[in-house]
Amino acid sequence: MSARPARALAVGLLATLAALLTALVPATGAHAAGRTVQGGRLDWGIKSSFQSYVTGPVAKGGFKLKNGAATAGGSLFRFHSATGSYDPESGAFEASFSGGVQFQGHQKPDGAYELDLSVSRPTVKINGGVGTLYVDVSSKAKDTGVVSTRSQVPFAALGLGGVNMRGGGSPIALNGIPVTLTGEGAQAFAGYYAAGAQLDPISLSADVKTAPQTGQPSQPAGTPSAQPSPSGSPQGAPPAGAFTDAAVDWGVRRTFREYVTGSIGQGKWTLADGAQDGGALFRFGRGKGSYDGGKGTLDAAFAGSVHFTGAHLDLKLGALSAKVQDGKGVLTADVTTAGETRSAVPLVEFDAKGLKTEGGLATLTEAPATLTEGGSQAFNSMYKAGTEMDPVSLAVALDEGARLPALPDLGSTATPAPGSAASPSAAAPEPARKAADGSHTGTYAAVGAAVLALAGAAAFLVVRKRRTAPPSPSSSSSSAAEAGPTDTPRS
Repeated sequence: MSARPARALAVGLLATLAALLTALVPATGAHAAGRTVQGGRLDWGIKSSFQSYVTGPVAKGGFKLKNGAATAGGSLFRFHSATGSYDPESGAFEASFSGGVQFQGHQKPDGAYELDLSVSRPTVKINGGVGTLYVDVSSKAKDTGVVSTRSQVPFAALGLGGVNMRGGGSPIALNGIPVTLTGEGAQAFAGYYAAGAQLDPISLSADVKTAPQTGQPSQPAGTPSAQPSPSGSPQGAPPAGAFTDAAVDWGVRRTFREYVTGSIGQGKWTLADGAQDGGALFRFGRGKGSYDGGKGTLDAAFAGSVHFTGAHLDLKLGALSAKVQDGKGVLTADVTTAGETRSAVPLVEFDAKGLKTEGGLATLTEAPATLTEGGSQAFNSMYKAGTEMDPVSLAVALDEGARLPALPDLGSTATPAPGSAASPSAAAPEPARKAADGSHTGTYAAVGAAVLALAGAAAFLVVRKRRTAPPSPSSSSSSAAEAGPTDTPRS
């Protein structure tokens, strides 16, 4: 082969190699950028010593869970339904979690609390090896009592030493990450702790999914969708009549659930007939009945049951129903204890003034509830009538197109155990090893093989050309300069 055809063929092969490399980089970057975080949990005790202080003999207070947050382990709060983004190429990660907790203590004679602090919607952002925890905070200053509310405060710095966020599969799991209070976090914490204070470590798990294709709905299944209001209805209130679906969410009582599964109760609960577990609540669905938006009345019966069993405990609640009238609601259930069933026992009364109609949904969110006398008897007088129970939430689908609010999404089961304290170096996300999981391993292997083959062919032709062509004054010097040592890898 003459020098000119060999040179042309080598140039063509190298051009093909460059095109492959150029095509590979934007393709992988675009794919990585399109990954979303959907579903997952974050377990965090905020600061266990603060919890002990609030609930101890000095502050004589407690805490309330909000927006589906739950307890996990001994002193952890579980936030849920992660949403965000993840780029496995750079390791950039962002996930926002739902739920909140309100601490109250030092109650005054007028019923108000000197200590009143709420932390909600924690968001983890990691980029370039730096991690920050953002939260919504509402707090009452210790000295002045002035209440301040701030959104997404950079509350704490995350200790990410040894954590490699690149190349992760799904789920992304981080265990026992150290958390240090920032200056802004100290201000938002109402001055209870100074900047640099160590808070409780966090553990999280988040499911990573590819973005939906163009033209596909991006709204998660099960979330409310706005529907047009029935014509002729004042302020969107539908006419009286039957509805298509409904659900009531109720956790019974947080401390009761903890008692059942704790060292004293040594028990469990079992859901049946379609009831669902939302972490901090139970959902009883397939509701049927009638609703009058104009009068604000509701009469609904729901499917599902929950059965608590344990040491000296056997309590089943089923056939729940809810009635709302004049801004007041009553939740009833069939109560079975020791094999004996009492039908339609009024369990709790709840504040229903917040019942509202919006689009195709009527909703009541986390209405305060108190135990009735019949409810006290159902719990074998474990709690007195008037005891505060878990709040009640209602959702009624008023037309076929409406969807009930989704339950808290805790993500897949491959998540860190509550209270685990794995070292940060062991907390790196699992590398993506399979192309089927969305990794580029197969793509890199195929392109790599093609690259090596093309490079080898080009090099062979160039070398052959050099061996057959007469040397020129400049070719010998340039060859020497290009050769260099071959036994030392390039750093």
